[in-house]
Amino acid sequence: MVSLNSDMGESFGIHSFGNDDALVPLIDTANVACGFHAGDPTGIRETVEKALAAGVTVGAHPGLPDLVGFGRREMKLDRDETADLVRYQVGSLVAFLDAAGASLDHIKPHGSLYGMAARQEDIMDAICDVAVQYGVPVFGMAGTEHEAVANKRNVPFVAEFYVDLGYRADGSLIIARRPRATPVEDAQQRARKALTEGLATADTGEDFPMRVDSICVHSDTPNAVEVARAVRGVIDSVRG
Repeated sequence: MVSLNSDMGESFGIHSFGNDDALVPLIDTANVACGFHAGDPTGIRETVEKALAAGVTVGAHPGLPDLVGFGRREMKLDRDETADLVRYQVGSLVAFLDAAGASLDHIKPHGSLYGMAARQEDIMDAICDVAVQYGVPVFGMAGTEHEAVANKRNVPFVAEFYVDLGYRADGSLIIARRPRATPVEDAQQRARKALTEGLATADTGEDFPMRVDSICVHSDTPNAVEVARAVRGVIDSVRG
């Protein structure tokens, strides 16, 4: 069964991003920022409580320690450093989940950490170290080191598709530093094509295979609520 997920809690103190309140009723699972690229203790608690009250599962969304760049600037890290920063962030979220009587659902790296793990075996191995510790799946892109390393480590893998980002012909993501609105009709078409045909279309026009276990709508996409509502409709119609 294909789920709809969104990255949430991506605020810091009085600075807030996204429209979590309107998105929560539309999604199945929330990826909660854990304090490095975004998120603060009170924000983490409030996001966890909000998601659980709506029956939404909660996963960790660890990023690089880059508040200014929102975790979208790469860093040179070895496996131990990566495991440490992921474990630190996931542990903080798990503390809030424990307090709420809930369990961690999954781990999904954020931004440049996600991209690095898709290409670098040691980075993905570090993320899997933490996934093994907590006994949870990892979200990522099929056909990349995300999937290859997860399979090698016997970590359950959830293949993700983005309706609000572009893809290159090799299946890699095109990530802009500043999010742009996604035409709702485009998001619907992308979701339906991926779910019914197993295909995605690159920005250059070529189709390529796309396996989908979960569809992501970013909460900081300017029209995220409209996009999520449209994609929710596609998922529900395909489910039957």
